[in-house]
Amino acid sequence: MSLLGPPPKPGDLIEFIRSFYKHWGIYVGDGYVVHLTDQEGGSSLSSAFGGSAVVRKELLEKVANGCNYKVNNKYDEKIKPYPAEKIVRAALQLVDQPMQYSVTSANCEHFATELRYGKGFSDQVANAATYTAVGGGIFVAALATIVAVTRSRRQNQ
Repeated sequence: MSLLGPPPKPGDLIEFIRSFYKHWGIYVGDGYVVHLTDQEGGSSLSSAFGGSAVVRKELLEKVANGCNYKVNNKYDEKIKPYPAEKIVRAALQLVDQPMQYSVTSANCEHFATELRYGKGFSDQVANAATYTAVGGGIFVAALATIVAVTRSRRQNQ
């Protein structure tokens, strides 16, 4: 597994494509990324249960850990990013600092987009909420259908 697309430039958002989620970081140059991760450096997902994480500067390939990754500055058309030097400087100032972690409001994607744009976003959270709402709606509709069919059968007997 490896880089998909063009090579990163300092300040770029890096999306690491994991099996069930995406991990995010900021490319700071010389093959390094700054990212929000668990205390042991595994991934931010495992921080979900502890409520805390730490900012690390690590080699891009180490963070990728065999998974594909790509530059994904997905909000650049809607929001003007900070200058690359400001993004990198802010990211490096946070290295080794502990931070609060929340899957819904302070995850690795929020961390990276906050550094690039000045506001934290997470499509993963928004998409999960949408899928949950749609899935819940389908479940309720299916349940209502089952109840209606059952009532109809009882009335016909």
